[in-house]
Amino acid sequence: SGLVHVKNPHLDLMEEDILYHLDLGTKTHNLPAMFGDIKFVCVGGSPNRMRAFAQFMQRELGLAGAGEDVADICAGSDRYAMYRAGPVLSISHGVGIPSISTMLHELIKLLHHAKCRDVTIIRIGTSGGLGIEAGSVVITDTAVDSSFQPRFEQVVLDDVVVRSTELDKDLAEELLACSRDIADFPTLIGHTMCTYDFYEGQGRLDGALCSFSSEKKLEYLRRAYDAGVRNIEMESTAFAALCGMCGLKGESCRFHSS
Repeated sequence: SGLVHVKNPHLDLMEEDILYHLDLGTKTHNLPAMFGDIKFVCVGGSPNRMRAFAQFMQRELGLAGAGEDVADICAGSDRYAMYRAGPVLSISHGVGIPSISTMLHELIKLLHHAKCRDVTIIRIGTSGGLGIEAGSVVITDTAVDSSFQPRFEQVVLDDVVVRSTELDKDLAEELLACSRDIADFPTLIGHTMCTYDFYEGQGRLDGALCSFSSEKKLEYLRRAYDAGVRNIEMESTAFAALCGMCGLKGESCRFHSS
């Protein structure tokens, strides 16, 4: 049917579903009227970037008010920012798995309550590239963990739950085909490695702590490259797992700036 699924039987027993961190709710807001026509959701770490992206989409789609400021739908919350441009929703998710996971739980429920159909969700932003040209865009086929495995592990109560992290292959190929019209950004499909930390977790030598040598770092990054990893960031496994579980057509496109 193309509807967004929620895998939680408890929601049907709730009189009201409050999306705490988005400052929205099923009783306080008419979610189908506000969001029922959304077809694309783009998420990224920074609120300012997502505001700029919404303004860009207004111009590209020729919408009324293009060039003007856009309203933050989540202005009552200080966690995330949300903007819309026609059928496109633009939302910030912060940094790291806990932050994007919280946002995605509430976003997926929002799309479900709004009765949205055939939604495509794309994560945009920056990442650290691995063995690729600066300025490249990596389209993720599979998100992997720090052991290069396609999985998202989460402790739920006292159980370790493992979920798949494969993303939509057809969407990846479609985005790659679109990129051929943009000469300024070399684009490729590859694995994205997700870590829990920006410094030691990604092999950086300039954090407050560093428990490894530069030689060990290089050996690890060579193994990552040989395993198909082309960029490193901190959200992709949770993003891929949640999208896959809830029937969302999802993809991640990350820009390697240096």
